[in-house]
Amino acid sequence: MNKSELIDQIAKQADVSKAAAGRALDATITAVKGAMKKGEMVTLVGFGTFYVGKRAARNGRNPRTGATIKIKAAKIPKFRAGKALKDSVN
Repeated sequence: MNKSELIDQIAKQADVSKAAAGRALDATITAVKGAMKKGEMVTLVGFGTFYVGKRAARNGRNPRTGATIKIKAAKIPKFRAGKALKDSVN
């Protein structure tokens, strides 16, 4: 399912226009991004939790030359599925 198909489903389920559903989805994504940028967790009960994880600095290998390179530490977005989401998939 892509973004436009998701907007169609939201519009149908919530009985709103596709434009309103698109704005609502964009606002939701923006709010989640903003909270994660501040380092906050976003928990949607029954769906899951979005949070920021940390990846430590490490040594890697350049596949072309075989030379060892240093990879910087990074913050990465993560998602942990909630119980209701896990149960609905199984």
